[in-house]
Amino acid sequence: MTTTVLHKADTRGHADHGWLNAYHSFSFASWYNPDRVQFGALRVLNDDTIAAGMGFGTHPHDNMEIITIPLEGDLAHKDSMGNAATIKTGDVQVMSAGTGIQHSEFNPNADQQTKLFQIWLFPRTRNVEPRYQQITLDTAEQKNNFAQILSPNPDDAGVWIHQDAWFHLADFEAGFSKQYELKKEGNGIYVFVISGTITADNQELQTRDGLGITDFKTLDIKATTDAKFLLMEIPMRY
Repeated sequence: MTTTVLHKADTRGHADHGWLNAYHSFSFASWYNPDRVQFGALRVLNDDTIAAGMGFGTHPHDNMEIITIPLEGDLAHKDSMGNAATIKTGDVQVMSAGTGIQHSEFNPNADQQTKLFQIWLFPRTRNVEPRYQQITLDTAEQKNNFAQILSPNPDDAGVWIHQDAWFHLADFEAGFSKQYELKKEGNGIYVFVISGTITADNQELQTRDGLGITDFKTLDIKATTDAKFLLMEIPMRY
């Protein structure tokens, strides 16, 4: 029997630090909700707005798969692996923290804010060698389609991580519907609406709502307005 967990946008944790305005779908930093610690391997889904010229100083991570999806503006990145890059809207970045990395992230623009999603997944293998990957997406592929942006396979579309997860970005026109077929038995789906309104498993979801779904094989998603959303297939056991 299909089971769902609904996270409405206004139930998320919120922290406004001035330079950073952050919304947390799952417990993070000073916001803790015992019912919102994780969804399977999905541990963090942060919806961040970074003020012009501001950012995160150098800080450590280990044994986490970290995915960054810019929504507006740019994000400059430096890390202890020697990578220095700027992630732009339409890109996706992944870091496998593994045995440990340090990195910094900041908005390099003096006159524009940066908006992004930062997502953390627990890996299936601990203490892997740290790695970094960044690609530019073809946003046209997202039109009325589930465009894959992440998978476990280095030879597949999008970036890859050390976990049996598949991420898709979609940009549906009002009235369009499409069925998603689960790629791995036992996985769940977490749908997060970037903008607009959709129905997933007959549940209406509005901008920044999230819905976790388990125990299913196919999922029907329909846009009731023009809508953009992130579809994450995630192991429930890992």
